[in-house]
Amino acid sequence: MTQLSPANAERLREAFLSCRDMEGSLGERLSAYAAASREVFPAYSEAVDRLVVRLRENGGGENAPKPGEALPPFLLPDETGALISLQALIARGPLIVMFYRGHWCPYCRLNVSAVVRAQDRIEALGGRIVAIMPETQKYAAQFKSESGAPFPVLTDLDNGYALSLNLAIWLGTEIRQLLSNVDISGFHGNDAWVLPIPATFEVDRDGLVQARFVDPDFRERMEIDDLVAAVRSAAVGS
Repeated sequence: MTQLSPANAERLREAFLSCRDMEGSLGERLSAYAAASREVFPAYSEAVDRLVVRLRENGGGENAPKPGEALPPFLLPDETGALISLQALIARGPLIVMFYRGHWCPYCRLNVSAVVRAQDRIEALGGRIVAIMPETQKYAAQFKSESGAPFPVLTDLDNGYALSLNLAIWLGTEIRQLLSNVDISGFHGNDAWVLPIPATFEVDRDGLVQARFVDPDFRERMEIDDLVAAVRSAAVGS
């Protein structure tokens, strides 16, 4: 099984920095990084392609809450250990709930970087943001610090909440072997190798989903303009 060499890991790090700082939409940045990753580490990209096909064939993410349905309540610790509830967050206005794979995932880091840039636009519409990830608080805090995220980063240990939304997926043996240089078990505090589909939900004050983006391919994320438009629509309707 091919693994990522230190030299290629450095090439990917440089590609990430270039894509993070490039002009263009989030989708363009993600596509540019995906292309670089496919060139540097084709075995992993091909394994992800197979995983995505399998997930789509099995309806991965399709049963997650849809527009008009209630987002199930949560009570999860943030990066400081304080418990944060869905009810408390939506009481303040429209809420964006974003699921991330982890601080180690370059696509998640590109995504959160773009969201942080749009923070002022979202707040101007009365919107708020919360991130949810399966990593322990230590790494949730690292994710928040490195991204400069001004919003809470919650720990969904063992993917309990993601499971309740039908978002949790097992990566499989092939992906696990290719990511042997990533300490997923240490980051999660378990050896399950289960991650959430990185979904985005826009929720109104009543806890109802107004818009969502759910794609089994973690290389795809909700565009920032669509995110802002969803908050604007929810703000008008509230």
